[in-house]
Amino acid sequence: MAGDQPLTASARTLPGTLLQEIVVDGRHRLVTDQPAGAGGTDRGPSPHELFPAALAACVSVTLATYARTKEWDLGEIAVDVAYDRTSVPRLCRIEIRVDARLDDATRARLEKVAAACPLRRSVEAGFAFEETLVGRAQGEGEVAVA
Repeated sequence: MAGDQPLTASARTLPGTLLQEIVVDGRHRLVTDQPAGAGGTDRGPSPHELFPAALAACVSVTLATYARTKEWDLGEIAVDVAYDRTSVPRLCRIEIRVDARLDDATRARLEKVAAACPLRRSVEAGFAFEETLVGRAQGEGEVAVA
């Protein structure tokens, strides 16, 4: 995918369920669901759970990519994100563990790199939303919804 093209994701509800089939950039598929207590079958993460998962993955791969360019062996990189979705503003606590001894300068540099993960930068920059709701025109077999 070219860097100047927008990223795309599409979701389709599987009829009669809360399962969503998600297609990312036309090539990756995943399923989301809701917990049983919310009427789902819990066969996948809820959409809200994907946010901290994506953030953890973004921080991890950003650090791994940087370490590769520097030819640093960080060993295993583990990132845990605790996402408080009820606080205002929302709060993400990020814990990063690497299987390497770090001096203070290297630790400080890696903290800066982690903070520069593209997803975090996007969230910090803010979002604008443009939504459109399209239904079939009456007479096309669509039942009018009151």
